[in-house]
Amino acid sequence: MPQDSKTAIITGGAQGIGKAIAKAFLVQGWTTVIADQDREAGEETTREFDSLGLLSFVETDVADERQVERLIEQTTSQFGRLDTLINNAGISQNKPLEALSLDEWNRVLGVNLTGTFLCAKHAAAHLRRTNGSIINIASTRAFMSEACTEAYSASKGGVVALTHALAVSLGPNIRVNCISPGWIETAPWQKKSRRHHPDHTEEDHLQHPAGRVGIPEDISSLVLFLVSSEASFLTGANLIADGGMTRKMIYV
Repeated sequence: MPQDSKTAIITGGAQGIGKAIAKAFLVQGWTTVIADQDREAGEETTREFDSLGLLSFVETDVADERQVERLIEQTTSQFGRLDTLINNAGISQNKPLEALSLDEWNRVLGVNLTGTFLCAKHAAAHLRRTNGSIINIASTRAFMSEACTEAYSASKGGVVALTHALAVSLGPNIRVNCISPGWIETAPWQKKSRRHHPDHTEEDHLQHPAGRVGIPEDISSLVLFLVSSEASFLTGANLIADGGMTRKMIYV
């Protein structure tokens, strides 16, 4: 591995938006570590991206502090440095409020919010050495909701708030920013057993002022910008990437 090769960790990097982010870093020449609790998806993605660059998969439940410590230790021991952390891992449990158990609530917050905290906590010392950055992936659900999304929406709202707290605490050595995606179609980026090609209607696309449903590459390109020197004055920011959907007034 070249001495100047930068290293990135992407949690939830085996499928969906995280997979697109991992590919983007590999194409740019970064050493890339995918952390994901889905072993099947992680191994499949590792094989799929093998020719793109140096890629490692570490099976990880980000809600488990010991596993997070192991992820950071294994990455820095193997590659010698850590330059960016992408906190993308996320799950949902959407069901009527009265049917949502405390265990289900805690699991969603554990992965989505506590996992973001734990990864930042254990990566901070290494990122400080490289003047690195953290990118948290939240959601427009932090600002607007559909019914039966209490746990997911609360967790993503917490991620947005945690972002600006981390930016203040870790600056100036580490920049911390957040991206809140809107409707991003991830079906083609799932593992093979779940992969399919979506069939969106014209109405689906046109309800976005940008004229289309989003794709994972819309987010991965924004991540690459945020970790670059061109974004050196951005920290504590939350960038909404939703094709303008949350800015459109809807009257029924």
